[in-house]
Amino acid sequence: MPHMMRDITWYKNFDEVVAAVKQREIERTVAIAGAHDAPVVEAALRAEQQDIAIPIFVGHGEKIKDILRSFDRNPSDYNVINSPENTEAQTAVDLVKDGSANVLMKGLIETRDMLHPVVAKANDLRTGKLMSHVVFFSNVPNYHKLLVATDGGMVMYPTLEEKVGIVENAVEAMRKMGYKMPRVAVLAAIEKVNPKMRATVEAAELKRMNREGLIQHCIVEGPLSYDVAMDKAIAHHKGVDCEYCGDFDALILPDIDAGNILGKCLIVTAKAEMGGVIMGAKVPIVLTSRGSSAEEKFFSIAVASLMAGQTL
Repeated sequence: MPHMMRDITWYKNFDEVVAAVKQREIERTVAIAGAHDAPVVEAALRAEQQDIAIPIFVGHGEKIKDILRSFDRNPSDYNVINSPENTEAQTAVDLVKDGSANVLMKGLIETRDMLHPVVAKANDLRTGKLMSHVVFFSNVPNYHKLLVATDGGMVMYPTLEEKVGIVENAVEAMRKMGYKMPRVAVLAAIEKVNPKMRATVEAAELKRMNREGLIQHCIVEGPLSYDVAMDKAIAHHKGVDCEYCGDFDALILPDIDAGNILGKCLIVTAKAEMGGVIMGAKVPIVLTSRGSSAEEKFFSIAVASLMAGQTL
């Protein structure tokens, strides 16, 4: 039986996520495809040092060993698997298939190359669910806890059915981290349904589905504008009756453009920290940009490690 966490209300920041991972009894092992990249190795070594996860480095073996030496580590102390170019992802997936790893991570390879063996039927990593990108933001100015935003990285222009999957993946991610009843805001430009604005119509439909028990284990509100969802005083001033405004755990964005722009605004301008995972496969997948910092990669490993092996 997997070690189950006690229910928690929310996490204040990534430090609390890291602390929660350390309390888990299950071993976390991350198979890194294309690990011949200094920020990837740095993040993995930090995860190992803080007892978050054990890394398996897959990729150009000699380059990986050189990078390990640059961090004053002995390569012989680590599991380094030399995998020819264009085979790294399949090798990492094989490690998950045989039980050697319970987290996947993309290193210095293309996203499409990472996901191709994941979605391949022969590898049996699909669950039949939509795959979507769930991102956690920490230290968002004027907000008191971690904030989830989705989907700014996988599903481009989701249908209503796909938005249901996006909500369910976000809720599953949070519940595996210990959230009891995540509060979810479905965002649009305005708070009222306008038949000419698809985002408002679908937000209202998601709320209805939640109330009727078709979307479970969470509380869904919408349509809501960003300012109303994030600030109770603004909601009150606008006359929006919303019990959870200013205290949502997750924001559902209308499309990939909105999600991507919001994420970059929070990171670049507001200096928030982020960690994200792909949900919808049998294991969490750390899929950060090749240009992302070692810190972002570390936080993503921490989030994925907290979910690893959890059942609901």
